[in-house]
Amino acid sequence: MSYQALATLLKVLSDPSRLEILDLISCGELCACDLLAHFQFSQPTLSHHMKALVDCDLVLTRKEGNKHMYQLNHETFDLVNENLKTMNTANQRCICNNLKSGACS
Repeated sequence: MSYQALATLLKVLSDPSRLEILDLISCGELCACDLLAHFQFSQPTLSHHMKALVDCDLVLTRKEGNKHMYQLNHETFDLVNENLKTMNTANQRCICNNLKSGACS
């Protein structure tokens, strides 16, 4: 994952309401009406948050009759976690391994 792609995902994740939405759907699929019942904001505000989450592939959506159903895209979420872990540990994939020792000497 590129730094630009990761930054885009982290920007979407930086909203507290979106983090709470992801936490709510992390245990299973929920409809928009269930999410609205949890929050104190309007349907258009929920739609705005869900669009941001769906557009960056953090949330999967499907229609069931007249309901919109949402679930966490574990694959994308895990990819974000893995990229952050790579930055936090010295391993073979770490960018710091590409630096020459003493390059600033």
